[in-house]
Amino acid sequence: MKRILILLLISGIVSLGYAQEDKKFDVYTDGNSPSNHYAPSGWMGDVGDLSLDDQNMEEPASGATCIKIVYSGKRTQGRAWAGIYWQSPPNNWGNRKGGFDLTGFNKLVFKARGQNGTEVINKVKVGGMGLGTEVAFPDSGEKEAGPIQLTSTWQEYSVNLAGLDLSYISGGFCVMFSADQTVGGATVYLDDIYYLFDPTLEPESMKIGFPFYVYADGSSLDNHYIPSGYMGDFGDVRINVNYKGSAYSGSSCMKVVYTAEGTQGARWSGIYWQNPVNNWGSRDGGFDLSGATKLTFWAKGENGGERIEEFKMGGIMGEYSDSDSAGIGPVVLTKDWKQYTIDLRGKDLSYVIGGFCWTTNADVNPEGATFYLDEIKYEGQ
Repeated sequence: MKRILILLLISGIVSLGYAQEDKKFDVYTDGNSPSNHYAPSGWMGDVGDLSLDDQNMEEPASGATCIKIVYSGKRTQGRAWAGIYWQSPPNNWGNRKGGFDLTGFNKLVFKARGQNGTEVINKVKVGGMGLGTEVAFPDSGEKEAGPIQLTSTWQEYSVNLAGLDLSYISGGFCVMFSADQTVGGATVYLDDIYYLFDPTLEPESMKIGFPFYVYADGSSLDNHYIPSGYMGDFGDVRINVNYKGSAYSGSSCMKVVYTAEGTQGARWSGIYWQNPVNNWGSRDGGFDLSGATKLTFWAKGENGGERIEEFKMGGIMGEYSDSDSAGIGPVVLTKDWKQYTIDLRGKDLSYVIGGFCWTTNADVNPEGATFYLDEIKYEGQ
């Protein structure tokens, strides 16, 4: 079969175009292999919680070595998540030329295992470098998959890239971990990371089934949004998403402590549950929740009488704005668990980045407030 390989070296950009389904493009094969095209240089989040050995010889899936990542989940930088990007060139966050043109590929393949078989990779990603920022050379596209529950033996996983613009990718691979899904830490092994062309792949349809959880349990793989959007006096807020003391259902709930100290001078605070993490509308990533008729959640106060000015969904504005918003409030909490409902009938839910949000202020809670949340979910008919 005819094979076409075009290699262009222009201004430091390597451009690869392929028209042959048996071609593959390696991210990692073996430590120091000349076929590795990206370097694990882009450390993010709680970087102090991570260690990496890309020449590990503990039972690799193939070849002489594999990648070993140890994630402690200790929240060293207070982020509750950490990740590593494989970049080209190293330490390139989109400020330099260096990405590859991977047009012609439609699938990322990798092998992974956990040391114990209980480890969870929160997300794996392709691209996304510099998207939503002012860098000169952002990636042309972004795709993520996860969470992924690993086993103790090597398994092959893949990310469907059909329909994604791969004409410029400097972030060739990314792996992310969440402290909430990694109680006690995790040791993960990766090997044989590469791109290929699969002629059977079609672009994925993002059909959502209900109930669709914002939060089910602290370590649940059904959680689809991250409480990353701190607002106002963000220093006045502490949240434990894996609180074991008094869950409404399951093994945990969320405990929120608002001190009303005014650390940033705003006299109010709030948190958005976002997808992806820290997304204020600058990046693609929302869910199409069309078909949902209500958002329900359970809440209670530590003492009763705590006042939340608003519970809401949607409302994030930016290049990728939420398609609509809805909310209730003010809400005065009781000491006992109570279910609340946000009516979504007639709302445009075709694109939702901000899956859930609460706000309160020092005027109505001058001594602060401690409250609990559980079972936050979108429901259909």
